[in-house]
Amino acid sequence: MRAVDIIMKKRAGETLSADEIRFFIDGYVRGEIPDYQVSAFLMAVYFKGMTAQETAMLTRVMLESGEVMDLSGIPGPFVDKHSTGGVGDKISLPLAPIVAACGVKVPMMSGRSLGHTGGTLDKLESIPGYRTSLDLAAFRKGLQEDGFAMTGQTARIVPADKKLYALRDVTGTVESIPLITASILSKKVAEGAESLVFDVKCGSGAFMKTYEDARALAKSLVSTGTEMGKKTIAILTDMSQPLGYKVGNFLEIEETLDCLEGKGPADVMELTYHLGAWMLVLGGICKDLAEGCARCEEAVASGSALDRFYRNVLRQGGNLGELTTRRNIWRSAFVQEITAEASGYIASLDALRIGLASVHLGVGRNRTEDTVSPVAGLVFEKKRGDKVRQGERIALMYGKDEACLEPARSLVLDAIAISSEPPAPSPLIIEEITQ
Repeated sequence: MRAVDIIMKKRAGETLSADEIRFFIDGYVRGEIPDYQVSAFLMAVYFKGMTAQETAMLTRVMLESGEVMDLSGIPGPFVDKHSTGGVGDKISLPLAPIVAACGVKVPMMSGRSLGHTGGTLDKLESIPGYRTSLDLAAFRKGLQEDGFAMTGQTARIVPADKKLYALRDVTGTVESIPLITASILSKKVAEGAESLVFDVKCGSGAFMKTYEDARALAKSLVSTGTEMGKKTIAILTDMSQPLGYKVGNFLEIEETLDCLEGKGPADVMELTYHLGAWMLVLGGICKDLAEGCARCEEAVASGSALDRFYRNVLRQGGNLGELTTRRNIWRSAFVQEITAEASGYIASLDALRIGLASVHLGVGRNRTEDTVSPVAGLVFEKKRGDKVRQGERIALMYGKDEACLEPARSLVLDAIAISSEPPAPSPLIIEEITQ
């Protein structure tokens, strides 16, 4: 078997066998197939695609390139949620303790911010002392005793994905749906989840900006997950404006606490409860979404979800005293107001431009080695559909330094469109994709 023959076969649009996919990926991980041949293979996949069976096999081979978390001996069910990324998307943070409080174990392996989208690990690490690098023993203990644990991908988990993603990033093949699917699912299966709920974002601030692309990715995730024996559903959700009122690392921890106290923003609460309900249904805890939503609401109202979050903070080294003391007052000294340039209604609040502005402010990173600021970000007082007067404050903007404020300000002002009439309402939850 030769790498070049496999490249040519895929270039011709033919279906690869399981042995061919395994030969190619295993050879790359071992260093026997060079980057230039893998680049050619990735471009062939980008243009010719893969069947659901090919994508499942690619996912399985990537999964088997490293360690899989052993959760044996811990009573399940194990269900996780994955978001394709957005702006102000802190849903995982309140969702995990809510679902855990309802009796489902949530093994959550998360990522860092890159580009305009935020990262769960960066948000958690804004809590003083919080550790996101857990060994398997600590991960298992957190799952067993608290019902959820939060960790990052280790070097031994799906090493094939790390190598392939780095190459995709520099060869213009990031947007390939089979490659995205295999990247996401290989990591999610490696963490031990039995069922998966995918939040596939759609809109300006999403990775997949059009409905058609988002739906195609959702269908690929569901079909491939099912092919691998996992109960899977994908929810298409709107990412045309930021979720919630706060965009930033510690700022989104604050909004998480608001949600767990039952007073979070309406859009964040709606999506959290909806995704949580699906996790309970897939986990066999609830018979339908109505019962699932009711159970999630009860976990918040009783305080049990907030208690789970606090237990996790302590378990992973976080300082609860500092978290409480800094809440709603820990802000950068470099601050500017964003005010309305005209009177009317906010017609749109472009999530992409807000996300790019937050990177300038220090919330996110352009390169993996960039550092982030825990105290940078945006706090909105108005959102899409709200009435404003000229000169009225729409947001406060906090930067890592003085120099970052002006370029960020320009992006934020460009993101805000004001009209004389209120915009038509648009749904947050667009569609559900099942097998």
